[in-house]
Amino acid sequence: MTSRDVSLWHHAGFTLIEVMIVMAIIAILAAVAFPSYLKHVTKANRVAAEGCLSQLSSYMERYNATYLRYDKTGSDKSATDVALPSLDCSSSQQTGRFYKYAFDSTPTQTTYKINAAPQDAQKTRDGMCGTLSLDQAGNRTTSTGQTSDCW
Repeated sequence: MTSRDVSLWHHAGFTLIEVMIVMAIIAILAAVAFPSYLKHVTKANRVAAEGCLSQLSSYMERYNATYLRYDKTGSDKSATDVALPSLDCSSSQQTGRFYKYAFDSTPTQTTYKINAAPQDAQKTRDGMCGTLSLDQAGNRTTSTGQTSDCW
């Protein structure tokens, strides 16, 4: 081996300092990017819940077109109360693991209000909007935030 071969071999690779600097840069980029990523995921989950509320509202309007009321099946006073259907959008594979869907109170003959209450991590991350609501008139509300910011 010549001295030239030894010097080339000696200069190949990275030093520990160079690797540490690269790792520090990656850590800083990740620390900046991860909160932004979580914010976008939270917003995407909220938008999906809004879509599911719209689907549930469409179901209620079809129900009203069939039975001419929101609260019972038909005009019989002994008929069963209406319940929210198990739509695909509210399943645990979709938005069901992030939001729980329920009536605000028992629907009346002419009114209803459906809520989407955030659950678990979504509840922690989305403190700005809280529970989303949609009623028979199409009024959209939130429990904590400005409707214009959340819908």
